[in-house]
Amino acid sequence: MHIMDIHEIQKYIPHRYPFLFVDRVLSIEKGVSIVAIKNISASDLILQGHFPNYPVFPGVLIIEGLAQASGILGSFSNEDNQRETLLTEVTHTRFKRKVEIGDVLQYEVTLVKKREPFFWFKGVATVDAQVVATCEFSAYLK
Repeated sequence: MHIMDIHEIQKYIPHRYPFLFVDRVLSIEKGVSIVAIKNISASDLILQGHFPNYPVFPGVLIIEGLAQASGILGSFSNEDNQRETLLTEVTHTRFKRKVEIGDVLQYEVTLVKKREPFFWFKGVATVDAQVVATCEFSAYLK
C-alpha cells in the first residue's frame, strides 16, 4: 500500500490545476489497482458555470478523474516512470447519482488486461460508499 499527496501525484501525470482531478492516492498496488480521491469544492472553476445556483460536478470529469488515476497507476507501475497515457476508449459508462460541493469523490481503478502498449481498466467512482459512476476504458501507454 502506498499513499501519495498532490506533490507526488504530479510526478506521475502531467495534469495541473484546473485540470487535475486527483487530490490524493489512498492506495496503489503496482500493475493491479489504485484508490484515489478528489475533494469537490466550491472553488472548483468548472462549478462556476455547471450550473450557477445549482452546481453539479460533470460526469465527463468523473470519467476523466478515473482516467487520471489509471495514468498514475500506469506510470507508478513502470519502473522508469516515463509513460505518457492517452485515453483510447470509454465503454459501458453509467452515471448513478450527482456529485455536489462537499462530496469526496473516490476513484477505484483496476487493471483488467494489457497488451502493451494498450491497457484496459475498470473504474468505479463512489461518494460515501454509494456508486456514482462506472465505466470500462482503455489507454495507450508509451
